Amino acid sequence: MRVAIAGAGYVGLSNAVLLAQHNSVTVMEPNEDKVKKINSHISPIVDPDISSFLSTHALDLVATADERLAYSKADYVLIATPTDYDETARRFDTSTVEQVIASVRKFSKTAIIVIKSTVPIGFTNYVSEIFRDDNIFFSPEFLREGQALHDCLYPSRIIVGHSLMAKNNINASKIVDLLIAGVQGNQPNTLIMGASEAEAVKLFANAYLAMRVGFFNEMDTYAELKGLNTREIIEGVGLDPRIGLFYNNPSYGYGEYCLPKDSKQLLSNYNDVPQNLISAIVTANETRKNFIVLQVLKRKPKIVGIYRLTMKSGSDNFRESSIQDIMQMLAEHNLQIVIYEPIWESQYYRGFEVISDLKRFIESSDVILANRTNEEISAYSEKVYTRDLYMKN
Repeated sequence: MRVAIAGAGYVGLSNAVLLAQHNSVTVMEPNEDKVKKINSHISPIVDPDISSFLSTHALDLVATADERLAYSKADYVLIATPTDYDETARRFDTSTVEQVIASVRKFSKTAIIVIKSTVPIGFTNYVSEIFRDDNIFFSPEFLREGQALHDCLYPSRIIVGHSLMAKNNINASKIVDLLIAGVQGNQPNTLIMGASEAEAVKLFANAYLAMRVGFFNEMDTYAELKGLNTREIIEGVGLDPRIGLFYNNPSYGYGEYCLPKDSKQLLSNYNDVPQNLISAIVTANETRKNFIVLQVLKRKPKIVGIYRLTMKSGSDNFRESSIQDIMQMLAEHNLQIVIYEPIWESQYYRGFEVISDLKRFIESSDVILANRTNEEISAYSEKVYTRDLYMKN
């Protein structure tokens, strides 16, 4: 099969590598630097498995910035473009997805379109009606940054949602077959459902993960203020098999690209539905960040060092990382902020100085904030304020 993928971020590139094992794949990416890297078998994002596959596996994979070349002969087009949350409109900005659909239909009337970008509930039905097109589907992704290809190769489940116009369209099953062909290990559960239900699965799944992060963070807040041992409480709670000893490491708040925006979008979808918990998931994150700021202020620093902008190890993405909000809040208290982020090449980030030399960064800082710690920073524990208990994500 000939597959085109719009977007070379985590979702797009991991799916491109997955599908290029058994299909001819073209990645449509307007960023020429990314195109050059992919065509040179170099990953433009930090993901060890993607880097390994690109350099060592025989993949039928090319990248281009030419829409006609990418879409005109494609049997399938997967859309993996960003859908940032618009705080003013209180919904995802889905304009890039709609633009890709229009572009695909300009060059191909028959390609099966699969939306991988996260969208509001009801979006696939909406665009299917607007374009009068029964060949637009939605298939949610459940990927972790830095491990995106691994999660594609070993998925927990594969879900394909059809629009109301495509209720009896057999192409949903064909999409499942396409996605499952490159899977390794045990065959995952597969589900075919309505597109709105599939969109809801994505948002509710991420809201639940955000809720779990918020729960353990509020447990940690309580323990810190009351002088209790957070780790002992977490382990005692987590040994209940219904809860489990996983996804329980306290942090400065849930962040990255997906959890904040997906939780807010779900809350927006609840505008005419009674709820309390969904609002609490969103507000709990703000409460946690405010608490972290107050704890730092108690130390009366003049210069606060930020050790890494990324939310987790093994990732090069710090979009929506909670530490960025905390930086701004601390700056409003007239504190000087310096940053250590080795993947950022400029001298400043959002007006804050970036120090590339770790030793100078340590010496310059009165207090160092580290959402996640490691051996590199643990030697300076007298300066570090972290809530990381396990040195893991």
